[in-house]
Amino acid sequence: MLSKGSIRKDFLKQLVLALASLIAIFSLVLYGFIKSSIYEDIVIETTDLAKFISNSKTKYKINETICVSSIDLPRNKSEIKVVKPEFYVNGLFIKEYSEENKKYIDFYYPYNYEENSFIKISKDITNVHKLLDKIFKSIVIINIFSMILIAIYAFFLSNLFSTPINNLSKQLSNMNEYEISNINETRIHEEFVPLAKTINKLLERIQTFVKYQKELFIGIAHELKTPLAVMKLKNEVTLKRPREAEKYIEALELNIKTINEMNTMISNILEIGRQEGAHFEQPIEIDIIDFLNKKANDYKLLAKKDNKIINIDLNPKQLKLRMQISLLHQIVQNFVQNGIKFTPEGKTIELKSYILDSEFVIEVLNEGSSIKENIDYFAPFKREGNKAGAGLGLFLAKGAADALGGNITLKNRDDKNGVIASFKMPLTCPLQNKSDRKR
Repeated sequence: MLSKGSIRKDFLKQLVLALASLIAIFSLVLYGFIKSSIYEDIVIETTDLAKFISNSKTKYKINETICVSSIDLPRNKSEIKVVKPEFYVNGLFIKEYSEENKKYIDFYYPYNYEENSFIKISKDITNVHKLLDKIFKSIVIINIFSMILIAIYAFFLSNLFSTPINNLSKQLSNMNEYEISNINETRIHEEFVPLAKTINKLLERIQTFVKYQKELFIGIAHELKTPLAVMKLKNEVTLKRPREAEKYIEALELNIKTINEMNTMISNILEIGRQEGAHFEQPIEIDIIDFLNKKANDYKLLAKKDNKIINIDLNPKQLKLRMQISLLHQIVQNFVQNGIKFTPEGKTIELKSYILDSEFVIEVLNEGSSIKENIDYFAPFKREGNKAGAGLGLFLAKGAADALGGNITLKNRDDKNGVIASFKMPLTCPLQNKSDRKR
């Protein structure tokens, strides 16, 4: 129940130690106050007696024992005499000692300064010590019971604190990929609301992931089943009766074309697996602007082959970040390739970057046709127009963006002549110079 490194164990230990220390300190202070009060009363009583004797008209000689009754005082068991100490005494002096298992206290009060004599009052304080011992033992026993009660109270209090965590854990343990529901934040303690919000965000991401995975599996089955059905039908029709060689060649060519399309599809599906592996890639520090410049030069060659132009506008001039480079490459490559694919010949694709509101933004603008902004183009196998492709590029780019802690969007340009693909990533721990943090 109380494992190594347990917060509950630390809480129990600290609470018990704190309250036990407080009780121990209070008990010591209380015992000290009681003891000092009793001794103070004895000193005051004895001093008053010595003053009375000193101020009386009767003069006493050295070593003379004073009878209490003779000076008309209440009956007292104290032994009183006038002495001349063998040791140096200056003013009122008190001496405590033990003798034959009894406790005594001697008071020396100045009597005759010329003879250097003192009134010595010896009192038996054995009963006082016994009383103090009983008080001390009673305090110790009370402290032991108090500490036991504190330990029990701390244990139940720690249970009270751990109950919300146990409830959250129980709710999460009862979930599976088919039944994922958010935690009701209104039914938990105020202190655990931030934790519940964080868990809910994680659950939403899991729900989105499961949803896309289901769509992906359904899409894969559909995309592979359709060409296989076409191949099967074409072959069956061809084999129904003898035909010219050209018909068989046509059927074989269709088979090869379909197989090539299926190979492309499978390559894209394998890319999903590689991307999942890239999520565990060790982040490295890179100059992201230098990386984009190098990639842009490669993309310029591809665009030039299709008689298209790529313009570059990258800001700031330098920006060093730690990230998984493969995931960033996945996003930029998809943006630029889509830009080249959907931009007419002779038109321009623009690659931009800048910092805005503590976010690093990468944008690719093309001059192709506009899109329908109410369609989810990030779903798997979602295609636009009659362009070739498996429809997995933006699906993979979104997964990479989520892994990097950013997000991607598609929207039409203001003039509706083309699309803007954007990737935004928060600069939580930027390594660039502050002087470069400008658009």
